Parts: sequence; C-alpha cells; structure tokens
Amino acid sequence: MKKVLLLILIASMFIALPAVKSYAFVTQDTTATAPDDIQFTEVGSAQDSAANGVVKDSVKKDTVKASPTVKTNKTADTEKLTLWQTFIKGLIFGFAAILMPCIFPMLPLTVSFFTKKAGSRSKAIGHAFIYGISIIIIYVALGMLVTIAFGSDALNALSTNGIFNAFFFLMLIVFGASFLGAFEITLPSAFVNKIDAKSDKGGLVGIFFMAFSLALVSFSCTGPLIGTLLVDAASKGDRLGPAVGMFGFSFALAIPFALFALFPSLLKSLPKSGGWLNSVKVVLGFIELAFAFKFLSNVDLAYHWNLLDREVFLAIWIAIFALMGMYLLGKLKFSHDSDLPFLSVPRTFLAILVFAWVIYLIPGMWGAPLKSISAFLPPTATQDFDLNNLTAPQSSSGAKTSIKEKKYAEIFHRLTPKGFDPYYDFEQAKQASKELKKPVLVDFTGWNCVNCRKMENNVWSNPEVAKRLKEDFVMAELVVDDKTELPESEQFVSTFSKKKITTIGKKWSDFQASTYNSNSQPQYVIIDAEGNVLVPPQGADYNAENYIKFLDSGKEAFKKQTNE
Repeated sequence: MKKVLLLILIASMFIALPAVKSYAFVTQDTTATAPDDIQFTEVGSAQDSAANGVVKDSVKKDTVKASPTVKTNKTADTEKLTLWQTFIKGLIFGFAAILMPCIFPMLPLTVSFFTKKAGSRSKAIGHAFIYGISIIIIYVALGMLVTIAFGSDALNALSTNGIFNAFFFLMLIVFGASFLGAFEITLPSAFVNKIDAKSDKGGLVGIFFMAFSLALVSFSCTGPLIGTLLVDAASKGDRLGPAVGMFGFSFALAIPFALFALFPSLLKSLPKSGGWLNSVKVVLGFIELAFAFKFLSNVDLAYHWNLLDREVFLAIWIAIFALMGMYLLGKLKFSHDSDLPFLSVPRTFLAILVFAWVIYLIPGMWGAPLKSISAFLPPTATQDFDLNNLTAPQSSSGAKTSIKEKKYAEIFHRLTPKGFDPYYDFEQAKQASKELKKPVLVDFTGWNCVNCRKMENNVWSNPEVAKRLKEDFVMAELVVDDKTELPESEQFVSTFSKKKITTIGKKWSDFQASTYNSNSQPQYVIIDAEGNVLVPPQGADYNAENYIKFLDSGKEAFKKQTNE
C-alpha cells in the first residue's frame, strides 16, 4: 500500500506540474526576456544618467521620439521569488529521483553500510550526514558549471534562442524515450569504476567518493531529471538558477540518507523494491515527452514556422496523457515492466486523475480557454477553429484612420487575442492616437512570454477590460523576441547598447530598454500622441479590477491633458 501511495504522490505532482508552473509565473510581477546583445545599467548609475539625458534614437529609422524615462527595474523580492520557485522545483525533482530504480534500493544498503562500518550509532549518523552534504556539494557544483559554461548573458537568451530550444526539445525526447525503456543513458564504465574504487578509501575522502559513485551509477535514472531541471533553471535567465535548482534536487536526495541514519528502524517500513519503481520511471517518461513540446513551441512561434498551433499542441498532449492513463490501467506494457496481475485501487484512482486531465484538455481543441494552463499553451490566435470567437465582433480602429496597412500585421496577427486590433509599430500607433484622439496602450510582449499569455487569457478576456481596450485606447503590441530580420535600410546601431539591431524583436527590446529602462514583459505603458507617459507603467497584474483602474487612470490623464 505504501509503495502505491508514494507512486500516487509523485506522479500526481508531475501531472499537475504544467498548472503549477503557470501558477508560479502568476506569482511573479514580470517575466524577463532580454536578448543577449542588450546591456542594462543600474538605476542611478553614471551610465544610466547619461542614457537618460540623451535623446533616444534606438529606432531612428522610424524616428521614434524619446519619452520620459520611467525606471521600472525588477525588485529584489521578485528575484528571490524566482529562486524560491526554482528551489521548490528542484525539491520535487529530487523527491521523484528517490523513487527511481537506481536510487531507491540503495537507501537501506547505504545506511546499513554506514551503521556497520562506523561501529557506533553516533559515528554512523555523522558519516550519513557527511554523505548527504557530499551529495549536495556534487550537484550544486554541477549547477555552477552550467552557469560558468554558458555565462549569465547567454542564460538570458536561452528562453528564446532557436538553437537552444530545438536542442532542449530533442534532449527531452531522448530523456523521455530513455525513461520509457528504449535505452539507458550511462556514463563510461571505466570512469565510473575509477571513482567507485576511490570510495574504498577511509575517512571523509572515501565518503565523498561514495556520494560521487552514487551520482554516477544512478545517472541512467537521474540524468533526465537533472537535465530537465537544469534546462528549465537556465532558461529563466537567472545567474544562480541552475545552482539553486541543483541545491533543491540534492537536498531532497540527501534527506532520506540522513533521516534513516537517525532512525534506522524506519528502514523496516520502506516498501520493497519491485516493478512499481519502473512504473514511476515510465510515468515520468510520458511527462518528459509532454514538456518537450513546449520548447518546440517556443521555436515554432519565434521563427513563424506555424507548425505547432494551439490545437496541434493540445492534440499531442491529449495523446500523451491518454497513453499514460492506458499504461496505468495495464493496457500498455514496456520492456522493463513487470506483470500486473491486478489493478490496485490507488492505481485506479491515479488513472482516473489522468483521464480527467485528458477530458479537461479536449474542449481546448475547439477554443476553450483552459485558464489553468493558458500561459503554457501557444497563443489562442493560433487556433484555427475557435467556437468562442466565431461571432466575436472585430475592432475596426484601423479603418477610421489614414493608415491603410498596418506594419508587421502579417507577422503578428497570430499573437493577438481574437477580437482585438492593435498596431505593431510605435509610430503608426502614435499617428492613430493623433487622428482618433485616444491614448495609446503600449504592450511590450513576446511570443514566449508566459505572463503575457496569462494576462491576455485571464484579464483581457474580462468584458469590462476588453470594452475599454477596444473603445478607449489605440493598442500597440511591440514584440521583443521576434526573430524576423529587418530590411537592410532599417537596421541600425543602437546608441543605448552600442550593438547592431537586425531583427524586429531586438528593435523593440532596445526601444523598451532605452526609453523605459526595463526589459520585462509584459509591460503596459499609456502614452499620448507625442509619446509622453501619462501614468506610471504597469507589469503583470492578474486582478482585473486593478487593471481597470490602471486603464481608467490613463484615460483620465489623457482627457485632462487634452482639455488643458
């Protein structure tokens, strides 16, 4: 009974992980997505003061007038929250790793070894603690190596870099196939044997190499989990992300060794090793495959391949989780699985949970918002058939101005939620503002901005918010992570970053950084036709009432300015 309860606990956490991930992003104020060629200065520094005193011409080909600089750097609290999220995710991965077939059987063997070799309970406890600390040191060092190898600037670019995202997609596919039993990912046996031989030495050195041996021998099971965690932590762009993630992972891994050393009698209560351990591995394999397609979606959106639309993404997820449910029911069997003579009640409940998840996803094929994972999915505008928007009235603000063709509309219409009709060029939005006598809501967004999708699906969908956006504002969506090359005549060297701006995304990212001193998305800025900021800009706020107050304050400020 205990072993199936453990299976339920771990598998349930991972099945719910997409929703957890979405919630984790909700708790953040912004999501940073800076390209690797933008350098940000500290507020108040000499460089910052110089930049703020110079008229910005970072988008000089469109003659963008400089706006008053608004300092909106991320707060320390936001950074700490991100690291805490990474640490918690590392803990979850670490607890899952404990149930891997390569580690779980080692618990009683290792603790018993310490107890017998030490000769006394106090020494056994000391050795077990040193063993646990050694595990933490080894894995944290691995996290630090990732940061050193890529560098903090490169980490900032991982979330939208096509090559890295494609590589991560293929890597997770390989990891998933390994967990399903296609093959085992192992390190060279000569290297493993050499490290294992050093573990026979006495003292602290021997204990350290015992921990190192565990890390190497268990790599076939923990490698995919470690790889997935490092990818996720590194792609968030935080310098300490990989190290913090590995600290959480290793801390969870070290807990049982210290715990069982303190209370050896608990070893008797451990469930026996068996086929259930492989079942955990297979369930994680399905989840690895599901996560892989998020990275492919990042590449698909940024480079406009238009292959992984929202309904295609959902169809793949539905198939993956349906197969997981069939596996739990014993209808599928992989190479390393033991016979399943009967279906236990807990396993049945877990299968019900998985199939309920599948049923929840199915309406999304026809446009259901699926708000719990909306930030994780491709934009709703990529949905070809959407029952919710068949009769939705479209805004016609463009027809009321002298602007005949919206710049970049053929590229970005797939990003905009249906029912809205923004401009995608700053100068055109200001021109429309002048002609329509409405303020401009500038939305700095991105193809891969999780918080942007959350705002669009949870806040912009509010009837009162949508009404204000459509009737009271000229909307401008400036996409900071797009990879479309600018025409040669529009490419320029930024006076802010001193780098050559060659893509649409870099153009708007440089403009946001130089004009508003921010590199976070979403950022909403309300301006007049001259580009003057009317009210303090705002980031992601998932309270619709607060967003309505923000919009109303901008509208009132515009009216007051016009009357004067």
